[in-house]
This record gives sequence, C-alpha cells and structure tokens, in this order.
Amino acid sequence: MKKITVVGAGNVGATAAQRIAEKHLAENVVLLDVIEGIPQGKALDMWESGPVEDFDSAVIGTNDYSDTAGSDIVVITAGLARKPGMTRDDLLMKNAEIVRSVTEQVVPVSPDAVIVVVSNPLDVMTWVSMKTSGFPKNRVVGMAGVLDSARFRLFIAKELNVSVMDVQALVLGGHGDSMVPLIRYSTVSGIPISELMSAERIEQLVDRARNGGIEIVNYLKTGSAYYAPSSSAVEMVDAIVKNRQRILPCAAYLEGEYGLNGMYVGVPVKLGRNGIEKVIELKLTDKELAELHRSAMDVKTNIDKLGM
Repeated sequence: MKKITVVGAGNVGATAAQRIAEKHLAENVVLLDVIEGIPQGKALDMWESGPVEDFDSAVIGTNDYSDTAGSDIVVITAGLARKPGMTRDDLLMKNAEIVRSVTEQVVPVSPDAVIVVVSNPLDVMTWVSMKTSGFPKNRVVGMAGVLDSARFRLFIAKELNVSVMDVQALVLGGHGDSMVPLIRYSTVSGIPISELMSAERIEQLVDRARNGGIEIVNYLKTGSAYYAPSSSAVEMVDAIVKNRQRILPCAAYLEGEYGLNGMYVGVPVKLGRNGIEKVIELKLTDKELAELHRSAMDVKTNIDKLGM
C-alpha cells in the first residue's frame, strides 16, 4: 500500500499511526488533526524513530486533507473520548457531527479508499460514515469486535493460566454494554471454555469484557483506552493491506443477514483488499439471536436519534 491516513492525532490515532509505520504497512503514513502542530509534532517524533525501529515509511503530520489524497485506507479515530460517568451514547450527537465532517473531506481526495471507523459510539459512527461517503458497504467497516474479543480472550487466558495465543473468542453485536459473546465459539486450542470453567465464572468474565472500556476510563480519570483499540484497528488494516482474507468480528452493514437490515452490527466477516469480502452468517441459537437483535435495536435507536 502506498498511503494510509489516520484522522485524529489523539492517543488512539497516534498509536495506530505508529503501529502502521512499525509494521511496514504503507510507504506513507499521514496523521491528520484539526489542532495545528499536534499531528506535525507527533508524526515527526514517530518518523525519527524509524532508524531505531527499522522502518522506511514516511510519517507526515498535517491539518490539510489535500495531504491525504490518494489514500488506500483511511482510519477515522477523530471524536471526543469518554470521561468518567459518560456513556457511549452521550457522545452520539457531537461525534456524529465530527465523523460526518471528516468523511465529507476524505471522500473527494481518496474516492477509492477503504474506511475503518474507530470513533464511538462505534456502530452508529460507521453508519454515519457510510451514509455520508456514498461508498459501497464493503468499503466502510467498523472496529469493535476485534477489541471486545481481545479483551475477552485476555481474561480467559488469565483465568486459565494459558497463553493468549491459544485462546479464541467471538463477540458479536453492538460495541459496549450490549455486546454478545458467543460462549460456544470461545475455545482454548479448540476446547470449549465451557469445559474448562464454570458457567458462573464465564459470566463474570463476559461482564468484565462488556465493561472493559469503562474499567480503563475509571482508572485513567481523564482519558480512555488506546493501546488495545489501536492494535485492534491495525489488525484490520493489516488484513486489508495484505489481502489476508482474515475472519474477524467487525461492524458490518447488514441487509438481511441475521434478520437485520439497514444498520451496522458486529458480526464475523472475511476481511481483505476490498474491505468486507463476505459477511459470515452463523447458525445462532434462539437465545443468541434474540441477544443479537436486542443489541442491534440499541444501534437502531441511536441511528434514529440522528435523523439523517
């Protein structure tokens, strides 16, 4: 890939740009922000680490969307972060305005890009970006399930004292309080976790994963998570850049899959050069499907509030 742009030079965006450069995913990494000096300073600092970290990618900071022209992938992290006591829904109106504005400026200069949305509330912001861009649904994808699954995988690994490398987990639904972990698809080297711990303990781990973001917000007081969110976004970027055809849980626009229509919801997808190559439709139990629909209705309610 020749160029990847990250919009938003806060903690998530800057860390994502750093990981993209260090993983050699693009010849040019552009970090854009509305605040003068911040993206320029952070980008130069990153670029100066190239001789030590062994990457040749150029890292450019800018406030001008013309510098992002011809981007193959645009990662949108711009938006307000949550503060203690603030729900993801509190962010809805302000961040919708920000994501709409970003998308309107990205599209004319990078009409062939794949957009990866990280801004919260995630599922709704991905919908805002797709509707604003006019891009086909496969080229606008949201980062949520990779992060939620990573948190769940870590908690399982810690509980069982096993390597995170051997733990697989699948989390569907909206990002946050209404996410739907699929326990029967969560395994350690192929062994269902239900055979390795009690249902009660699994539920406690599910609850911790569900509240993973706010747990970190409560510790930090004046910020929110960024190491794991940036890693999760870059795993998706890597799958697109290298056309890996990875099966990852992402926020995808559904048109009938799982009985849902006209909204972004976290489901397993095949991720490759064209963005979402395919939505994987699992056979869910009645209980799992009901939970997924309940989660999707939360997304739908927030979409309706925007009146777009």
